[in-house]
Amino acid sequence: MTTSKSEILGRIRAALGDEGRAATRMEEYRAITRRYRQASELDAEARLDLFLSRIQQYDGGVFRCGPTAVRDTIARALAARTTRHLVVPPGFPREWLPDGFEFAVDDGLSYQHLDRRDGVLTTCTVAIALTGTIVLQHSPSEGRRALTLVPDYHLCVVEADQIVETVPEAMRRLRALNPSLVTTISGPSATADIEMTRIKGVHGPRTLDVILAG
Repeated sequence: MTTSKSEILGRIRAALGDEGRAATRMEEYRAITRRYRQASELDAEARLDLFLSRIQQYDGGVFRCGPTAVRDTIARALAARTTRHLVVPPGFPREWLPDGFEFAVDDGLSYQHLDRRDGVLTTCTVAIALTGTIVLQHSPSEGRRALTLVPDYHLCVVEADQIVETVPEAMRRLRALNPSLVTTISGPSATADIEMTRIKGVHGPRTLDVILAG
């Protein structure tokens, strides 16, 4: 931890009170009644169906395949979007990349280069069925944050065992991984802040496709 950060945190702790009080606050936090559901109530197939239905409700595209057909399904998804020039993170599985398309590995590409590409192809860390949310911890196969914000199209491969039903389940998985940065994606980027008119692609890709593998 940097000296400046340590100093800032120290001042915050001093302003909030002594360490004994901090421990008491933690106990008070743990004692809060949490009435929301924290575990899955659906079987595996119903959980997958719920996740895909949520993606479709958000105007995202869905493709489903077996674990050995990911490569062919990626080709099918890209052909359906007439998308040929994509960026992939450095750790994306090379055996999943189909022929007939151009994949540039993001080894520090400029924002301008990312913007000129048709889209990006990544994996994810976990997905939440109840909210239709994809969660990235920006691992080598998911890429840096800019990679999934700048290009106009995002194709994400989600494996069946990565899908949980509720948000608390996803948080527990992430806590075990202790990521330094997390990005959550619920459908294509959109906002209605300006005159209540829904605009896509304001702060991320305007088009999202999900491949559910397994």
